[in-house]
Amino acid sequence: MAITAAQVKELRDSTGAGMMDAKKALTETDGDMDAAVDWLRTKGLAKAAKKSGRTAAEGLVAVALDGTTAVAVEVNSETDFVAKNAEFQDMVASFAKAALGVKDTAALVETEIDGKKIKDIITDKIAKIGENMSVRRMARVEGETVVSYVHNAAADGMGKIGVLVGLKGTDTGIGRQIAMHIAAANPAALDAASVDPALLEKEKQVQIEIARESGKPEQVIEKMIEGRMKKFLAEITLTGQQFVVNPDVTVADAAKEAGVEISGFARLEVGEGIARETEDFAAEVAKVSQA
Repeated sequence: MAITAAQVKELRDSTGAGMMDAKKALTETDGDMDAAVDWLRTKGLAKAAKKSGRTAAEGLVAVALDGTTAVAVEVNSETDFVAKNAEFQDMVASFAKAALGVKDTAALVETEIDGKKIKDIITDKIAKIGENMSVRRMARVEGETVVSYVHNAAADGMGKIGVLVGLKGTDTGIGRQIAMHIAAANPAALDAASVDPALLEKEKQVQIEIARESGKPEQVIEKMIEGRMKKFLAEITLTGQQFVVNPDVTVADAAKEAGVEISGFARLEVGEGIARETEDFAAEVAKVSQA
């Protein structure tokens, strides 16, 4: 029988399933709404869809290297408990390996592992484990030499912070030290030329207002702003920051002394920028009991 748009909408509204899944369920059950709901439930699709609106701010970042390419992938879950699950960790590791062959997250979720797309693997895991999950983002760095570092590792090659560094020249150990510095200092850009102009302008306007509050002449203010912006750039750029391993030199100086040049970097931290929901313990227990 022909399946109408109204039927699909009704099933979607009642189950939270995707449009194509709802249409397939109705087709498979000859338009029987109750049977279609059961069909979705047996496939785990209704359960997964209902959980997809819940905040997933925990999880892991996994890194992988292949020759001159390094990638990091952030996969989120609702709780740290799931992030410690071996099955979840194996899944995240497989995603990182798959990421070596793609350029961005959109392509990654369409990539197949053992004949199944990553986005469908995630849907299956949501249904099985009972928590919302997502492949949030990935980063890719290429260079003559690439180095990775995982901070607060939960398993081999994955943890709460993943860092990638690309170098020109032969790494004699400085790469890992620079990666550890990035994990700790969280620079906003590689160098002054790489800083977002909007960020620079915003900071400059803030500093101008602060300087004007002092009541000093404009020509003095201009000199003050020049010095403050130079300091700001040194604080937020990787090459300008004081090296955590040796604060007497900058990261750029340390790299030069080691015979390398930093060509690029990436840093992913689990849950960075995600607005986390807060709830009391009783509400949390109630939600788990209803899952």
